[in-house]
Amino acid sequence: MRAMRFERFGGPEVLEEAEVPDPVAGPGETLVAVEAAGVNFGDIKQIAGEHTEGPYAPRGSLPHIPGMEVVGRTADGRRVLGYVRQGGYAARAVVADRDLVVVPREVSAGAALALLVQGLTAWHLLRSVARVRPGESVVVHAAAGGTGSLAVQLAREFGAGRVIATASSEEKRAFALEIGDAAIDGEAGGYRERVLDANQGQPVDIILDAVGGPVLDSALDALGFLGRLVTYGASSRQTATALSPSRLTVESISVGGFWIVPLIARDGAGGKELEELLGLTARGRLRPLVGAAYDLGRARAAHEDLLGRRTTGKLVLRP
Repeated sequence: MRAMRFERFGGPEVLEEAEVPDPVAGPGETLVAVEAAGVNFGDIKQIAGEHTEGPYAPRGSLPHIPGMEVVGRTADGRRVLGYVRQGGYAARAVVADRDLVVVPREVSAGAALALLVQGLTAWHLLRSVARVRPGESVVVHAAAGGTGSLAVQLAREFGAGRVIATASSEEKRAFALEIGDAAIDGEAGGYRERVLDANQGQPVDIILDAVGGPVLDSALDALGFLGRLVTYGASSRQTATALSPSRLTVESISVGGFWIVPLIARDGAGGKELEELLGLTARGRLRPLVGAAYDLGRARAAHEDLLGRRTTGKLVLRP
């Protein structure tokens, strides 16, 4: 079968197209003929050798086929969405049954793929970690991205009060304003003033942060009593310095963290949360942000575009 794989760690240039044997499903697994595979920053990190341990580390020795999300057909005709530890960048993939869910016919392949890692992340940020309550104010950083845009929409779906989106450009803020109540610049300088102004002069209850560094430091200043900040990434590649146990105590605020991959490794991906996300999308209540589609053989280009920040929405490979 057709696949993209890498034989050494490095940048997008190490990805090579190859003909490889079809995978074979074992007990508790299903073979899926891949219609589309999702592209994630996690794939890029894996290829770069940044995930040598833990649940997303390559299994066995190189060469290795990356890719963790697939939509396709099973032998009995079901159209399914599945999470795979490896092997998504291929014409066929083996998916554990606990990581598999049927896709409603109203949901496109790109939309379904956007719901797996990004959608589940947004769901758990709000439900499992921040534990959003009706009427609470929510700030979502990088709200024009895949996870951020879903978090804005889900916050409203879960009954949040005022939902404030941050984004880095006027174009992105215009998009974020379509799905949230307010859209502001997310830079660290003047952050507290902009957030309070967008929240009608009041501190906020919840902040979801994937930027880190000075932005996270500034975000702490905008939290109200019993406010919660959840960090799930650090795209700035900078370290936050304003966090201390005494500050958490005195200001009665809390900071949590979240990464979806260990949770999937523990519980599987194909549960009620993913079914809920697919159902909301099928009914038009959730709009996953879908980006460009590439032929499988152009996986290098997809990675280069993602690294160059030239993309919007979920990138898809079609074998």
